[in-house]
Amino acid sequence: MWEEVTALFRNYMGTGLIIIWFFISVIYLFAVEKRKHIRILFLYVPIIVLLFFFNPLFARLVYSYADDEIYYRILWLLPVTIVNGYAAAVLFGQMKGRARYLLGVCLGAIVIVSGSFIYNNPYFHRAENLYHVPQSVVEICDAIEVEGREVTAVFPARLLQYVRQYSPVICMPYGREIIVERWNHLNELYDIMESEEIDAAALSAQAKAQMCHYVILPEEKRINGSLEEYGYTVFDTIRGYVIYRDTSPEWWNFEA
Repeated sequence: MWEEVTALFRNYMGTGLIIIWFFISVIYLFAVEKRKHIRILFLYVPIIVLLFFFNPLFARLVYSYADDEIYYRILWLLPVTIVNGYAAAVLFGQMKGRARYLLGVCLGAIVIVSGSFIYNNPYFHRAENLYHVPQSVVEICDAIEVEGREVTAVFPARLLQYVRQYSPVICMPYGREIIVERWNHLNELYDIMESEEIDAAALSAQAKAQMCHYVILPEEKRINGSLEEYGYTVFDTIRGYVIYRDTSPEWWNFEA
């Protein structure tokens, strides 16, 4: 257990420079800071958090209910940025002349070399709109929304996590939980949607069974058969996605 906890901490440290700065800041504030409330927040709290994190008994207790992906989040309780910033401000106030500028340059350099270009991470993209979701999701949800009621649509996995962030009235037969392996959710409709070649008959049957008014598919997705043969019509094509609408009259007994 000790090895697992220390490995989590090493991974959390990244290059290690920011955490080293943090430990130096704690030591520095321990020596110079006299105000009790500051010492509690910036010294005692981080120490207590670290004692809990590196306690094998506590770690084993948490691991019995969760895994390492949850346990490392305890480190989020460390006020690293605040402590580093406050310690730097205190030290900056005690320095004079060029020493201040040298301190600023050194600390800025530490921040720069400790980071990485965020858009190199496949999970981050440049924001396309104020909602910080793909523009395709915004336009698809706006197109299929029906005023005064909810509708259900099945989306490709790549869009699942964004739909609920944007619209509260577009329902889905499954959400992001379906793509998290450790939750082990199973859904036949999802398996069909994500198959290399979609069987139109199977897709339409499952979509109707799960009461989906719309089916959204990437334009490049191969389909064995035609959804039009099973009561669907092409409602719209938006940013590389085809929106199919179920034409069953009993589902559309309202003003669209």
